[in-house]
Amino acid sequence: MDNDLSQGGSTLDELRTLLIEAMLPHVAFDGWSAAARITGAAEAGIDADLAQLALPTPAAMVDAYIAHADTAMTAGLAADNIGILKVRARITRALQMRFEQAAPHREAIRRGLAVLALPQNLALSALTLWRTADTIWRACGDTATDFNHYTKRLTLGGVYAATLLYWLDDDSDDQQATRDFLDRRINGIMHFEKAKARIAAQSAHLPSAARFLGRLRYPAV
Repeated sequence: MDNDLSQGGSTLDELRTLLIEAMLPHVAFDGWSAAARITGAAEAGIDADLAQLALPTPAAMVDAYIAHADTAMTAGLAADNIGILKVRARITRALQMRFEQAAPHREAIRRGLAVLALPQNLALSALTLWRTADTIWRACGDTATDFNHYTKRLTLGGVYAATLLYWLDDDSDDQQATRDFLDRRINGIMHFEKAKARIAAQSAHLPSAARFLGRLRYPAV
């Protein structure tokens, strides 16, 4: 559908990106609203009806902004060549970059969180948080497909959400307080992962409960 509806050869996904970039300076004053969309569309030369189709609601606008931020962060990390770093440093750098890129748009993000906090948008809030955590892990080279895939993203999502709320009210020089807060949260992740690996190693030497129950049901002859 997105490829069939376009203006000047642009798909709706591409128009959403153009719209979000044009809207951002106005969101601080008008919020994620039709007013910001109309002004942004006019400045970007996008037809108003097509702009409404691309971003019909505040929730759609916030969703598109977060997707745009995920893409920008991924591109920034690729340019940074974080593959040479250890995993902890990659995760730290990814989150630091997210906040650095977001710094000019703090009020827009604050207003976006207010939109996501509405009861009808809670599912979208969880989805976008998961998507950002997944984007970070993938950018950092994670290829886990087992249970670790889910626990890593849930844990990182919690760290990002907590740090984001802290960052919104951080007025320290160069956001140093946020950096310190993030370091403490990353330490928590590392301790958790080490404890999880230790438990898994110990469990490998324990009798299998399933095997034991199976023998009770089907005793060996």
